[in-house]
Amino acid sequence: MIRAAALALLLALAPASIHAQGVRAQGAAAPAAAWAALPGPLAGPPRIVGHTGLGCIAGAVSLPADGPGWQAVRLSRNRTWGHPALVAALRDLAALARAQGLPTLWIGDLGQPRGGPMPYGHASHQAGLDADIWLDLSPKPALSPAAREAIEVPSLVLPDESGVDPARWTPRHGALIRIAAELPEVDRIFVNHAIKRELCRTEAGAAWLHRVRPWRGHDSHMHVRLRCPPGQAECKDQAPVPPGDGCDASLDWWLSAEARHPPPRPPGPPPRLPAACQAILEAR
Repeated sequence: MIRAAALALLLALAPASIHAQGVRAQGAAAPAAAWAALPGPLAGPPRIVGHTGLGCIAGAVSLPADGPGWQAVRLSRNRTWGHPALVAALRDLAALARAQGLPTLWIGDLGQPRGGPMPYGHASHQAGLDADIWLDLSPKPALSPAAREAIEVPSLVLPDESGVDPARWTPRHGALIRIAAELPEVDRIFVNHAIKRELCRTEAGAAWLHRVRPWRGHDSHMHVRLRCPPGQAECKDQAPVPPGDGCDASLDWWLSAEARHPPPRPPGPPPRLPAACQAILEAR
């Protein structure tokens, strides 16, 4: 019963979800490459259309490459863009982490200048509400943009994913995830199920823990997702996080064969972006 429910949840989440190679959502015949080629945002007030797995954004702003407590990495991808609420939340996260004695954060992909599907790396990050934060808590010198292109962060999870790697995981990693999960704008945070399991071992019952959701990958970074900001009538939130801390037997499903080898998606045409996204793509 638990396994069936978990599989149903996995399939339900997938369209709005997370990181996947080879996902190519299209809108009105515009391939992902067309969205990636746009150098800058569409000017004007912020406007999110659709949802994080099938959407776009006008009026996006860019996270600066450097700031108090963070360095953005892989800048050549031009994925530092998001809704102003996302950039503000990341600034707050870096400031709060710094105040607790944590080192400078490496911030990875947000979204493209006008959102939309990406040619590689993510199925979500399309609506300006997602960001990747690397779970590397080593001291970091100020690096040049070129040096940030090849950042490699080791996994915090054992090879068999049965738990976190005790040689690498520390309570400070949990503290950083907690800071992010307690930001009022955050809808949920995705981490590897082994990291979720470790947090359940040490923080079971904590009010913030229900926002921390297990997902494959995410063993060296956390994926922070905001809910739709106020006033964004065309923005579609993901289904609410289930009640409870998520520390029940459903976590065991992630070690099952069906979790490790999910069934392929049924064949069919690629999903299409909302019609309004075509105008955002084409506007000059």
